[in-house]
Amino acid sequence: MTTPQDTPSQSTDHERRSVVRLQQAIQIGLRGRIVLAVAAVAMLLSVVLAVTTVAVAKNTLLTTREDSLTTQALANAETVSGALGTAETSDLQTLLGSLPEAGSPLLLTGDAAPSSGKDPSTVSVDARYGIDALPTDFLSAVVNNRDNAVMRFRYDGESLLVVGVALPGSDVSYFQINQLGDIDTAIRSLGLRLAIAALLTTLVAVGLGYWASKYALRPLNRIRDAAESVALGQLDTRIEYADYAADPDLAPLVANFNDMVSALQERINRDARFASDVSHELRSPLTTLNASIEVLQNTREVLPERSQQALDLLSLDMGRFTQLVEDLLEISRFDAGAVRLELDAVALVPTVEAAVRIVAHSSLPVEADPELTDVVIACDKRRLMRILANFIDNARKYADGATSVTVELHEPDHLGIILSAPTVRISVEDSGPGVPESEREKIFDRFNRGDQGGSRGIDMGVGLGLALAAEHARLQGGNVWVEDRHDGAQGSRFVLELPMIEALEADDPEDLAAVTPAEAETFALTGQMPAIRLDETSDPTS
Repeated sequence: MTTPQDTPSQSTDHERRSVVRLQQAIQIGLRGRIVLAVAAVAMLLSVVLAVTTVAVAKNTLLTTREDSLTTQALANAETVSGALGTAETSDLQTLLGSLPEAGSPLLLTGDAAPSSGKDPSTVSVDARYGIDALPTDFLSAVVNNRDNAVMRFRYDGESLLVVGVALPGSDVSYFQINQLGDIDTAIRSLGLRLAIAALLTTLVAVGLGYWASKYALRPLNRIRDAAESVALGQLDTRIEYADYAADPDLAPLVANFNDMVSALQERINRDARFASDVSHELRSPLTTLNASIEVLQNTREVLPERSQQALDLLSLDMGRFTQLVEDLLEISRFDAGAVRLELDAVALVPTVEAAVRIVAHSSLPVEADPELTDVVIACDKRRLMRILANFIDNARKYADGATSVTVELHEPDHLGIILSAPTVRISVEDSGPGVPESEREKIFDRFNRGDQGGSRGIDMGVGLGLALAAEHARLQGGNVWVEDRHDGAQGSRFVLELPMIEALEADDPEDLAAVTPAEAETFALTGQMPAIRLDETSDPTS
């Protein structure tokens, strides 16, 4: 089993995906913005409601307490006024202590203004609150101006309410000091509960916002899924217009999307029909020309030497041209979505060995992981054969031939945790000059022959082999790429990765449906890859 190792091209893809994921993490999507907007509105309303509730509750409690204590203070002041002149100081203290709801009562006799030069006398029952505890302006209003007054203030960290009453017919002033700490405690408790309620409301709003956004974005998700299907080549994908006909916002979008896909499908089908028609029209004259060349080859001994050389060049170019026509026919079927996947139960390692033996026509070594020896997977044998033929042919043309073929089991994991389903990797190595990193993705493009793109040598390909290999792999849910050899030696390593879908019973590995003896002989003599046979009467766009 191979150690998970990313190829350079895969590393580039992983880095690109990581950057995209980071950007997506930084950028908040439409659903996230909807959820945040709903949560922000809910929190704002909750905070405003909480602040308003606390303010109203505090004002109501203080006003009610102030009215109640003021009424009681006036009644207590009248009681004290009736006892003046007859009661001793000790009796006044006892009287003050017995007054209902008096809090900390205080009697002040004389002028409290510092400029008066008089030393006022006081009678109180609570040493904590003397004349020094009362605000100067408040004292002056009651004692000097003989006005009744009410005031809330803080003293020594406490919230207090004081009611001052100027007793009539004397210079005595009655003060009643009450603590408001219980109201402060009640307000703090209310504020805490409202804060918790605001937080819970925000969390509920987040949930409702997520649900609402999911429901609201469902049409966009369907459009996204449809666009992904189109990107994967499923050009018959459409969105049911009737589902959104009543929506004035989505109906035009759905209609335009369907029209766009229809236009794209028509254009691709038109291009595919053109390639198919041209290829079909060329087949008959090509067959005639190849037959004529074969006749000339049978009588080449009677031809002059220069004519024999010209005949050889013509034969090679006709072989390339014939291969190009076959490849164009095949790739037009991919473009038109007319290809069909025929899964076979394949004994993996024996099938690869048989395919390599037929295609390479030599003792090319095949190395396989021991755990894959008896593995049977479901794949298309023809397409597996075609991909291997392309890899081996590519190595023959550009790297003096393949040096080895390996079959490996790949289980992506991190810290011993399997991250995805296992796959099978079939690799073809060569000892050629290698493929530059800048060309490793382009090399699987159509009509791309890398650094040899400008060469027209007698043994050069047409630039469709690796593109077809990529299409064959994609059709089976696999992937192809090129990387450096793992042993550090010079050369390239072309890799086919297929999902490991195990089957129950294997076909005969020697019975390769994609290869007939004639095709194998043709490949051995001319180097032309055996093609997946096409129905000459079929239309790739049908």
